[in-house]
Amino acid sequence: MRVLIVEDETAAYENLTGILNEIDPDIEIAGNTESITQTIKWLKTNQTPDLILMDIHLSDGSAFAIFEKITLETPVIFTTAYDEYAIEAFKVNSIDYLLKPIKTEDLRRALQKFRKLTKQDLLSYLSHLANLAPLPKYRSKILIPVKDSLHPVDLKDIACFYTTNKNTRVYLRNGKWYPYSGTLEQIESDLNPADFFRANKQFILSRESVKNITIWFDSRLLVTIDIEPPERIYVSKNKAAEFKAWIVSKK
Repeated sequence: MRVLIVEDETAAYENLTGILNEIDPDIEIAGNTESITQTIKWLKTNQTPDLILMDIHLSDGSAFAIFEKITLETPVIFTTAYDEYAIEAFKVNSIDYLLKPIKTEDLRRALQKFRKLTKQDLLSYLSHLANLAPLPKYRSKILIPVKDSLHPVDLKDIACFYTTNKNTRVYLRNGKWYPYSGTLEQIESDLNPADFFRANKQFILSRESVKNITIWFDSRLLVTIDIEPPERIYVSKNKAAEFKAWIVSKK
């Protein structure tokens, strides 16, 4: 049996290899990757392993990002030092979920479970693998500084974020606007993409504030929102199709 170990901690990797050798000296360590990027590259360029032992928390983010970028054809036993995930969901949909430090008997039991799986079991498991990723969490409010106080504002009350000359403003749907810290890139990462769209370099638009879309020359879109913006809002030809799909998509 060939096993890929996805683990960015040297001590944890050495512990796993030692336990695997103790359980079955015939198990071959096919490789060791330490990040999302390395793992994707390895899986694309190497023979498919029989099993993956995968830490959830890697050096460049959550291992669940791997499932979003490639179709995994190998069953996984997850490992992690943290217990914040829904363990019952892992037990139902995965081979196993092991908490660090990994114990010999726990890994032995997980391997026995893996070896008993039929081909149909494996296909069913792989089809549900991506569903184990926790849903992303987005902000529902922001804090707007006004003089010497901070005002909580619901995102549903925001029409758009706007930046010019390195200054950012938030425009509310009641027509008021306030200075706001952070770049549009920083702001966008906290917003639900179902509700907000980066129209261009100047604007992030609220879906609920969009009132009209005009097809402009060069196939650009001129967007009208429910307040008077500081300047006209155009969506480029390259982003027009994406914008139109977003505005009519289901939440």
